[in-house]
Amino acid sequence: MSTFKPFPMLIFILKACIFMSLVTVKATANETIEIGAIIDLNSRIGKEQKTAINIAVENYNHDRRNKKQLLTVHFRNTSKDTIQDFFTAEKLVEKNHVKMIVIGMQTWEETALIADIGKRHQVPIISFVTASYTPELVQLRWPFLVQMTTSSLDQINCTASVVSSYQWRKVIVIYEDDMYSDSSMLAVLTETLKGHGVEVEHQLILPQFSSLSDSREVVSRKVVKLLQKQSRVFIVLRSSVSTANHLFKEAKGIGLMGRESAWILADSLADLLDSVDTAFISSIQGALGIKNHYAEATKSFRHFKGQFQKIFRSEYPMEDHSEPGIHALKAYDSITAFAKAVNSLGTKSSNDSVLMKNRILSSNFTGLSGNISFVNGVLSHPPTFRIVNVDGNRYNGLGFWSSMFGFSKVPVAENGEIIGVNGSRIMKFSMVKWPGELKRVPKGWAMPTDSKPLIIGVPGRTSFEKFVKVETVAETNETKYTGFCIDLFKEVLKILEKNYTLPYDFEPYDGSYPDLVQQVIKGKYDAIVGDITILAERTKYVVFTQPFAESGLTMVVPVKFDRSNKAWMFLKPFTGNMWIATGAVLVYTMLVVWFMEHQSNPEFRGRWKDQLGTAMWFTFSSLFFAHRENIKSNYTKTVVVVWLFLVFVLTSSYTASLTSMLTVPRLEPSVKDIGWIKRTNATVGCDGDSFVKDYLRQVLELQNIKNISNQDDYPKELESGNIKAAFLEIPYQKVFLREHCNQYVVAGPNYRFGGLAFAFQKGSPLAHDVSEAILILTQDGTLNRLEEHWFALSKNCDNVDPTGETESLTLGSFWGLYLVSGATSTLCLLFYVYHLFRKSRQLTGAFRDNIVHPSTDQSFWTKTAGIIRYNKNDKPTVTLRRVTSARAAGLGVDKRADSRKWHLVSPSDAAQIFDGSSQHPQLAIELGSSRSD
Repeated sequence: MSTFKPFPMLIFILKACIFMSLVTVKATANETIEIGAIIDLNSRIGKEQKTAINIAVENYNHDRRNKKQLLTVHFRNTSKDTIQDFFTAEKLVEKNHVKMIVIGMQTWEETALIADIGKRHQVPIISFVTASYTPELVQLRWPFLVQMTTSSLDQINCTASVVSSYQWRKVIVIYEDDMYSDSSMLAVLTETLKGHGVEVEHQLILPQFSSLSDSREVVSRKVVKLLQKQSRVFIVLRSSVSTANHLFKEAKGIGLMGRESAWILADSLADLLDSVDTAFISSIQGALGIKNHYAEATKSFRHFKGQFQKIFRSEYPMEDHSEPGIHALKAYDSITAFAKAVNSLGTKSSNDSVLMKNRILSSNFTGLSGNISFVNGVLSHPPTFRIVNVDGNRYNGLGFWSSMFGFSKVPVAENGEIIGVNGSRIMKFSMVKWPGELKRVPKGWAMPTDSKPLIIGVPGRTSFEKFVKVETVAETNETKYTGFCIDLFKEVLKILEKNYTLPYDFEPYDGSYPDLVQQVIKGKYDAIVGDITILAERTKYVVFTQPFAESGLTMVVPVKFDRSNKAWMFLKPFTGNMWIATGAVLVYTMLVVWFMEHQSNPEFRGRWKDQLGTAMWFTFSSLFFAHRENIKSNYTKTVVVVWLFLVFVLTSSYTASLTSMLTVPRLEPSVKDIGWIKRTNATVGCDGDSFVKDYLRQVLELQNIKNISNQDDYPKELESGNIKAAFLEIPYQKVFLREHCNQYVVAGPNYRFGGLAFAFQKGSPLAHDVSEAILILTQDGTLNRLEEHWFALSKNCDNVDPTGETESLTLGSFWGLYLVSGATSTLCLLFYVYHLFRKSRQLTGAFRDNIVHPSTDQSFWTKTAGIIRYNKNDKPTVTLRRVTSARAAGLGVDKRADSRKWHLVSPSDAAQIFDGSSQHPQLAIELGSSRSD
């Protein structure tokens, strides 16, 4: 009987428990989370995505912090059948139990089918394609779809900004399409370009390259059609590398990659410039590309780049380049976002797909492709695009663009931080190497050549041949083009030839001007050189140059002569201010003459009214040089000389002006305004080949309109009375009045228009260059010289003013003479008063100081009053002769001498009589009795 040993059994049970525990722990530590990836493994993009996803999974699994859960990826290759891809996604969910599917389809329709599976099985679907709908609608219909992309509107706005910066006005959009492509981008781009003033001339839709049996033939046949278009700016909005390769080869072969052409590559091609072969790069030399920008200087990117290149070279040795692109970076960031969600949920919650989707959408970190955060299922951070120029084997960076700042020389964000940016709406950075090694910005237009010159329409039937005249030379049967517009265009060509040649051929057009404009719209003519009026309706379909002549509609009518003399015509030669100034100077001169003459000149003496009458008579008679009074004072003579010179100038000017007013006939219009035309329903004339006839009927509401085809017919019709008025545009009206300046005048208002200019096809860059040349010709005087040559005044015209009005003379023409006359009178008056003051002191002071008032202390006002009294005294300017010393002895006077018999002497001698008179008081008494006599 064996003995039961419990200890070994206990040990066995303990070991079994430990083993089971270790197995459970190991199973828990090795729990894996399945991920599905449907990618085009045959394309460059798919290869980059697969490599990036493997690196992201490997980095996560080797992280010591992630030992509890590991990631496993099930790659599936896309097929050409979308339904097959749909079932592939179904199997990944049902059989492989994947927790997330990464899809690398390039069309939205394919993405939408897979998104339906995610909605049905509640599995997050990560896509790299932008939806055709708004983010809000996408979230409502496909709540489990996560879009690792931003709106395509940013790239479209960037493309439109580049086109606008170079002032291209017409473009051709190239788009590769298949049954699943999102063609709404074409409509959005067309509307966006229209907002920048750019027209999409043509849309070239290329079929998917893989669906064609003879792809090269199909692409060649479609590309050749582009030669019939005027635009040479091509936007490749969406294309695969294989289709683009055939596209550029064919375009280069037919000359569309040469000078004056511009190519813009959207991100579908530009993002692959790092991975395409050299043959493709050589075929797109000079093209501009719009790449998604990502920071390449960060530590995390350098680490990822090293891993990527090592793995990519080993797996795909046939690829020329191993640089990671934006597609690889976004694929890596999508796995990173999923891994962070897994870590945040933990082991128990990893199977909750709703929580998983929400954690992915709540991501907020800086990935390799930029900031990763979501709003309504799409990336919230606006992208930054890098503008590049293909040159040589690589490309050169030109600058950056973002929706927030526009163009800038530095990126908006670097290392996740926004840096200072001076944005601009215009792209002006480093030099660009254009197709054909052109040194300037391409015109983006089918420029004329010797084999295909510019076809220019010229009006063959004009009313005023001085603007444009087309005639056939009988000897040579050649067509000759002359006129102001033709000469102006030839001067423009001389300026344009400094930059490029412009081969052209003139073609006359015998139809109306509106029909001629229609020929440009239809494409028969590239431009019009002639007297074309700028109208608002025409600007919708053609582009005009800078106007070289003003334009407007005027009414020209015959004149009637008004020879009647008005009663107050004699006052019109001078203005009112002129008459007032003349009267003021006359009165002032009269007062000055009287003041200086009435003391010493007997002709200005007498009673006050006699003195005033004499002064007035003298001054007024001097206006006609009929004065006879003698002038005594030299001061007065100076005043009168200046006054007579002023009178001579005034009378001569007055006579000439009045003669002109009385002898020149006054030209009055026979029709005052258009109101009389309407009331009487009178007949008017105009050029029936222009827009004027329609304007008179539709706008001015005139009914009786007669067509006049030649400028020489207008005088005949007006003189015969067949028409009462002629309606001419301002340039024609000026020419007409220069030849018939005395017979017709302009009546009524001017109806303004845009001016006369040359017309070009809509979007033509030549219009801008011609406009600049016209401005140069205007500034350097060439335009004026041409006008003087062609529109010189007729020899039959005299200098009669058509208005018949002679302007009145104003004070501004004579104020200098008035100033000289007034200043002369004032200075002479001051000198006279000063001289009078000195004389009165000598005489009056002797009497007062030596005889009556020994004291000489007198105030200023007393002296002034004495001067006035002296100047008003009527006595002759004489005094007593000095007595001899013998007679002054004793009593000082000979008793036999009578005071009445004393001799009269000059005032200069009078003061000597009173030397020592204080000693002979009796002398003063006798002098007083003599004065009383």
